[in-house]
Amino acid sequence: MPEELTAQQAAARLETTDTLGIPLGPGQPPGFLRALGERTDWVDLRVYGALLGVGTELFTQAGVHFLSGFFGPFERALRDMGADVEFTPADFRRFAPLLKRQAPRVMTTVVSPPDVGGWCSLSLHAGGTVGELRRAGADPQRLLVAEASDAYPRTFGLDDYRHALHIDEIDILVHSTDAPLALPAASPTDVDRAIAGHAVEYIPSGATLQTGIGSIPSQIAALLAEGDGGDYGLHSEMFTDGCMQLHRAGKVTNGGKGLYDGVSVTTFAFGSTDLYEWLDGNADVAFLPVEIVNAPEVIGANNDMITINGALGVDIHGQVVADTIAGDQFSGIGGAEDFVAGAGLELSDRSLICLPSTFEKDGVLQSRIVPWFGPGAVITTPRHQVDVIVTEYGAAELEGRTVRERGEALAAIAHPQFRDALLAAAQRAAQGRSPVQ
Repeated sequence: MPEELTAQQAAARLETTDTLGIPLGPGQPPGFLRALGERTDWVDLRVYGALLGVGTELFTQAGVHFLSGFFGPFERALRDMGADVEFTPADFRRFAPLLKRQAPRVMTTVVSPPDVGGWCSLSLHAGGTVGELRRAGADPQRLLVAEASDAYPRTFGLDDYRHALHIDEIDILVHSTDAPLALPAASPTDVDRAIAGHAVEYIPSGATLQTGIGSIPSQIAALLAEGDGGDYGLHSEMFTDGCMQLHRAGKVTNGGKGLYDGVSVTTFAFGSTDLYEWLDGNADVAFLPVEIVNAPEVIGANNDMITINGALGVDIHGQVVADTIAGDQFSGIGGAEDFVAGAGLELSDRSLICLPSTFEKDGVLQSRIVPWFGPGAVITTPRHQVDVIVTEYGAAELEGRTVRERGEALAAIAHPQFRDALLAAAQRAAQGRSPVQ
């Protein structure tokens, strides 16, 4: 049986020089991380994680180093404050083997309180930490700290993938009343609605869907929920309010995926309080480790797989920048590459990358579709992986096209102000030449 300690008592068990592994976002234990932030004696604490979802002073303390696999608002704010935050590039499915290699002495997670059998659900996050949590709990030289809160939903795994820790695996149990961070709803713009309208043209009834978070995916879900189609399956690394909306509209049956039929598959959930309440005790959604959910061969085994992801910029080769702005880390690679690659294994699958055609900088309209990327650009998705790019002006199908043809297709969905420059670059790129003037 675990020791039952307060968050402060548990935080005191870490050494001044130590290593700590935390899950992504909604799996992070709020009370324990806040208690760690109350300590000011750190000499060299290295924390491995991604997408902070907890407000804590820990990462502002001297001697604390955070290595994050995905930047969110907290990471960006900490970086801008001068905190020791660094980015570790990796696909989401690689988080598990990387964490195994790092083998932090202390592992931690949030859980729901133990049931009558002593099982504590891992709630909103399976991700890449499940294996390392168990290894830490089984190793007498390591420490597994779990924070149990009634405010977190009890969710489920499937078959051999039990989405829970047994009370006997846990070294320290911290009781908490903290609730998970709720994300504000994203209100779609007219541009978002137009992009969603073009995207849904690629989604037939019976398709298996992967979608992310944001106003465009939310609007796509809304259109599908209101539309005539249905019988959809869900296989998505992130379960969102849009996924719940499709379920509530009766559009999700998970009957014809061909893999994990009967349940929606995900590896973590992030959204509203309403979503968390809906997930509580809901066996229609199965939380599996990310190395299963995001494996390209698993993704490709789903029937009529349609993946929907976002981007920040595209060039006429079809290269995609999705996680940096002018070289500065903005988000992360996440599972986008996994799902773009997985959807390319069958001709019936489609990968949609959606983005507005423009943005404003210093009051000047800029195109997100460019003839070429400048120095310092960091490519997220290589050109040979890209299938369809969608903007408010339409969809450009790139797979199997030459660079010139790609440039012409992208010019057609760019803002009219920038089309001539894109067409000129496309002509320069003919016969394998450089588009650069």
